[in-house]
Amino acid sequence: MKRIRHRTVHRLEPYGLTPGQGRALRVLERADRCETPGRAIRLSELADRLNIAPRSATTVVDALEQGGLVERVPDPADRRAVGLVLTAAGRAAVERLAQVRQEVAQEYFSGADPDEVTVMLKVLRRAEAAYAQAARRPAAASE
Repeated sequence: MKRIRHRTVHRLEPYGLTPGQGRALRVLERADRCETPGRAIRLSELADRLNIAPRSATTVVDALEQGGLVERVPDPADRRAVGLVLTAAGRAAVERLAQVRQEVAQEYFSGADPDEVTVMLKVLRRAEAAYAQAARRPAAASE
């Protein structure tokens, strides 16, 4: 996994994106595509989904906003709050990210049987979902 991550980081350099920024873009894109189209996500929600501190999420979002990939928009339900949405450039960046990830996966797993890759991806998705669910659970109170 470390080699895949390193190769992906190297391939993202020409686009000026860090892995953390890529993850944030994917979270925003997934929320827009899979949940409610056009729905803005608050910074705190993004931080929760990324399992990082809100301060770290602010740093990531600031860089994405400077790059024109994310826009802060007013929250109609709370005038004090803002939401985050992808710009057209942000959606294009998500497509490039997906392409890079696909290319790296093809390079790395080119010798594997397609059925094996399908099973492995299924297991990895389950593990990722279980990890995300566990990260959202409140910590058990110590006795």
